[in-house]
Amino acid sequence: MVLASFKTEENMFNMPPKFLFRPTLMNYTFMFHEGILKYVKNSAVAAFASTFIAMVLGSLGGYALARGRMRMKNQIAFWIITTRMAPIAAIILPLYIIFRSLHILNTIKALIVAHTTFNLPFAIWLMMGFFREIPREVEEAALVDGCSPFQAFYRVALPLVTPGLLVTAILSIMFSWNDYAFAVLYTAADSQTLPVVAARLMTMRGILWGQVMSMGTLIFVPILAAALLIRKYLVRGLTMGAIK
Repeated sequence: MVLASFKTEENMFNMPPKFLFRPTLMNYTFMFHEGILKYVKNSAVAAFASTFIAMVLGSLGGYALARGRMRMKNQIAFWIITTRMAPIAAIILPLYIIFRSLHILNTIKALIVAHTTFNLPFAIWLMMGFFREIPREVEEAALVDGCSPFQAFYRVALPLVTPGLLVTAILSIMFSWNDYAFAVLYTAADSQTLPVVAARLMTMRGILWGQVMSMGTLIFVPILAAALLIRKYLVRGLTMGAIK
């Protein structure tokens, strides 16, 4: 896909495929002239804002479930993760009605809220597993040294689960960045994201393959690069026993 994005449409379907060719930026130039940067910005704002909210609330919720003394903790944790298992079709209409009553429909705010509803249960569940991997004695030592419970969480527990934070954040960003179902319903022309714009490249005249390849590269490469940059944390985080 990446190689095809630098080919002309005539060279794209050569058989056998050509791996040595004169690259062209024609497809990317066309996309930038069409204002693709606006949609890149919308995707980035929705992905990072919803992930930030999910990480803040998910860390607090996960820590409470891992360390708090409350009845039916396991049942509460299971109920939280079941909300993530619900199909998107089951919550699209209720969210649509809520956004319309709040007058945020067709804005990027609606997309941030929608993505947060899906990322938050996932973040709470994963962070709960990561916090459980930390020996409780570490935080008890901090309390003996004069830390408050919140300081023990913020200064001791949170730095120790950095791999878990990165893993959860990347997975949340991936969901938000690739989402199509929420984006196509809750956004308008000025707030659309890359997956929605990519679908518009299938026109009545046919599929614009050159732009499809360049758009696919713009969607795929940033997530791949982020995953490669933190791959050692991904492996470490996923082996901390997060899924319990």
